[in-house]
Amino acid sequence: SSSNNSSSNNNSSNNSNITNNNMRAKLKKPLGCDTFVAYPPTAPDKTVVFGKNSDRPQGEGQSIRRYPAVNYSLTKEKNNVLQQCTYIQIPQAPRTHAVLLSQPNWMWGAEMGANEHGVVIGNEAVWTNVPDGDESAPAGAKLLLGMDLVRLGLERGTSSEHAMQTIVDLLETHGQAGPCAEDGDPSFTYHNSFLIADAKETWILETAGRHWCAERITHGGRNISNGLTIRTKFDKCSKGLHDHALRHKLWGGDKEESFDFAKSFSSGGIGELESSDSRQSCGNALLKENEHTLDHKVMQNILRNHEAGICMHGGFETTASMVT
Repeated sequence: SSSNNSSSNNNSSNNSNITNNNMRAKLKKPLGCDTFVAYPPTAPDKTVVFGKNSDRPQGEGQSIRRYPAVNYSLTKEKNNVLQQCTYIQIPQAPRTHAVLLSQPNWMWGAEMGANEHGVVIGNEAVWTNVPDGDESAPAGAKLLLGMDLVRLGLERGTSSEHAMQTIVDLLETHGQAGPCAEDGDPSFTYHNSFLIADAKETWILETAGRHWCAERITHGGRNISNGLTIRTKFDKCSKGLHDHALRHKLWGGDKEESFDFAKSFSSGGIGELESSDSRQSCGNALLKENEHTLDHKVMQNILRNHEAGICMHGGFETTASMVT
């Protein structure tokens, strides 16, 4: 089930005198969004629970929308169909799956959602030391947004791994960049991490420009907030990832020092990731506190948590929530 919390947060301005513009002037990094998944033994036996809070600029509308499956291979223009995403057009897939999305009203993409094959995806803003501009696209270019990739993964993926591979293929081909707010503020842009789950497994996918790293989860609980979390243990990565880190002196290549994705690519280091007070750490603690009992009701309570900042008010606020 999904819920839009815009109306319930009408009094959130009383909790903070910081406006959107003042918040952005003070904080280049919006502090928002938390995504969780729980398999047994964190969840009860034969249960998988997904949850996300979508934290967006105050006052931004977000709607629950359903889009039916479409078979484009049956159309006359089947080899030339283009999909208009938020900023760019890309080739359409032969078939798109039916999806239920929590979608900011101004963009094509989605903050979170589910598809007809039981795949669910939520994304997070992350900040990395890889600039937006590269040899394929100059700084300031408008490419795919992380929210576009959420929707594309759901519309085209038949499993969590298939959706993950779909996202990385599109990321490597088209890149990610562009303003992430309705007002088009060019400074409000970021890279993305994704939690991509089905009943069998979850893929944590973290990106830095067109580079990426992925970790497979099959049991217990896992969460992501606004930072890279994959360290030295991962299952897949983009071609040339280690070479890029070496070339840009992000990693020394020492045999004694294992390649650490978060340490190498996080903007500003990994202090927040390692802090016990961070939302990432607090969210992880809430998963552990509810070992064996984390059902959909417990997940709802986690998303309501104010002490850890998971339910957010102020210049950025929890606009919508999803538990499935």
